Amino acid sequence: MVFSLVESIQYVPSSVVIQTIVKKLTGIVSLIAVESGVMISGTIIPFDTFIQIIDGNAAIFIDGQLNRLATGQSIIIPAHTSNSMEAQVRFKMLSTVIKSGYEDISVADLQ
Repeated sequence: MVFSLVESIQYVPSSVVIQTIVKKLTGIVSLIAVESGVMISGTIIPFDTFIQIIDGNAAIFIDGQLNRLATGQSIIIPAHTSNSMEAQVRFKMLSTVIKSGYEDISVADLQ
């Protein structure tokens, strides 16, 4: 089935909308739409999370350090790190939580 990520989820005023695309024992892929002015409070999960911004701009804090991402940019949130997100302008993202396959592969290996 072919579909557009950006068009598959809609913004809702003052809200965070989450749509799960794939849910397996080994990981979860979700679309998330965050309306401007919304803050997603800090979480810590025991798995690596790959985030790709597919619309708008996001402020992502990892262990207190601010990372500003624009459409098309990605970041990896390492397992066991505190993270939160803020939507100064609304944004949509693809979130991939990886629950297995902890081989020693670094971001540098992907470049």
